[in-house]
Parts: sequence; C-alpha cells; structure tokens
Amino acid sequence: MQILGGLLPFVVMTGLFWFLFIKPQKKRQQERQEMLDSLAVGTDIVTIGGIKGKITEIKDDELSLEIAPEVEIKVSRMAVGRIDD
Repeated sequence: MQILGGLLPFVVMTGLFWFLFIKPQKKRQQERQEMLDSLAVGTDIVTIGGIKGKITEIKDDELSLEIAPEVEIKVSRMAVGRIDD
C-alpha cells in the first residue's frame, strides 16, 4: 500500500506533463504537416524568414516562389511558415 502511495505523485506528474506539453506539441506537429501536405501551385505563403510569395512549382521538397513579377526563388518545403490569407 505504501508503494502505491509513493508512486502516486510520479504518476500524477507524468500525467500533467503529458497533457500540458507532449499532447499539444504533437497536435501542432500534425497541423503543420497537414499544412505542408496541402501546398499547391498558386498558393500564397510566408516563409519562416518572412518572405511572401506565390508557389509556381513544386518538386519533392523544393518550392519555387514568385516574390515579385518575374523574380523567383527556390526554398525548401520546410521553410514554409504559414499560408498567407
């Protein structure tokens, strides 16, 4: 019985840690992956560096962005910060 009483604080702390840190982080990772998977040609995005552009081409993990008329750059898919509305 005392062993159970001694383990109870550890079980409670582990549960709190799970619900406060691990679960929300996994949810954010899943949302980000869904956002990256939904990228398509013509989508306006903002990179993590703050560059705004329109996707003109997608090749595996590389995107071509038009950041000004007739000015394109290539960025990694992981460099996408968010979809610009």
